[in-house]
Amino acid sequence: MRTPVLVTIVAIAGALAAAGPVPAGAPCSVPLFAYHTGIVVLSEGGRVTRVRVQIADTPDRRQVGLMCRPALDPDAGMLFMFPAPIQGAFWMKNTLIPLAIAFIDSDWRIVQITEMAVAPDPAAGAFAYYGPPKSYRYALEVNTGFFARHEISERAEVRFIPTEGGGIPAHSPIEPWPFAPKEPGNLAFAR
Repeated sequence: MRTPVLVTIVAIAGALAAAGPVPAGAPCSVPLFAYHTGIVVLSEGGRVTRVRVQIADTPDRRQVGLMCRPALDPDAGMLFMFPAPIQGAFWMKNTLIPLAIAFIDSDWRIVQITEMAVAPDPAAGAFAYYGPPKSYRYALEVNTGFFARHEISERAEVRFIPTEGGGIPAHSPIEPWPFAPKEPGNLAFAR
């Protein structure tokens, strides 16, 4: 009699393991913010691609980023804005969807494009770190494969167009585009 029960338990455990990792602890939860919005325009080889973005322009918004989101629209993303160029890495803590990231310098040139995988356990890690060898001032996160699908490379021209309120929020340390270059910082940033 015990054999069928044991077989059933083993079968259920196997099915759960095959379904993939489950984040440890409580369901993914982060603070909700009212993000400002804009459009990032990427131009290359006569092609123009627009990305609707939420703007992560404060430390708390940059820290949360796209955490705990189960999906991202195909033409949407998040633009991380820093008050000065930085060197640092992003990570995928509590990030449930694979992403691609373009690190962008103060002159709106792409420094590096990288694909970022979901961690085996998004809540507890282990986490890979993603960052370019050079400093950057902006980072654009989109769905994985977005840049390849739209044939966007480091040679693309990048522009930012604020859409909400006609400009960057007053509380933001960011200047309206085009941004004046500032002294490089040496901040470490992990999201």
